[in-house]
Amino acid sequence: MPADYDKGAYPEPPRQTPAVEKQTALPNPALILSKVFYYTVDLPVTTFRDVIDSFRVNNKMVYYHQKFRRVPDLTDCQEGDYLCYYEAEMQWRRDYKVDQEIVKVIQERLRACQQREGASYEQNCDKDIQQFSEVAKNFQSRYGDLGAYANGRKCLAKQKERMMAAQAQSA
Repeated sequence: MPADYDKGAYPEPPRQTPAVEKQTALPNPALILSKVFYYTVDLPVTTFRDVIDSFRVNNKMVYYHQKFRRVPDLTDCQEGDYLCYYEAEMQWRRDYKVDQEIVKVIQERLRACQQREGASYEQNCDKDIQQFSEVAKNFQSRYGDLGAYANGRKCLAKQKERMMAAQAQSA
């Protein structure tokens, strides 16, 4: 800075920052409440969670889909083996739900393709349309016309009728 600058326009800053004078001798109640909350609620909860997390790191559970072993089909069950009947029925219900989800996923893909392609979806989504029609046809042939109270026995009877019809048609 030049030596002839205007001291009135640019006053020199004070040499020491003055200390803030307290208005009262009482402590701030907000600080007291925040410290009380921290030591009574936040610190114990955080410490407890850290301890639990340290145990979980050692016993890390992996959250994947539950895997069931394949059980025998109804055709493999011995007569009067009710436990085998029950297991086969539960296996059929799991298979039914999986097949429903497969149809939903393929249908969502087809809808996404239709949305993306617009008016020309019939030619651009031909592969998805064929895949959906095949999956829907297979689902309908296996589970269609079983009614609201569908079970493994009804599905097996329907499959048997289909096989007998195919044999009669080929003969």
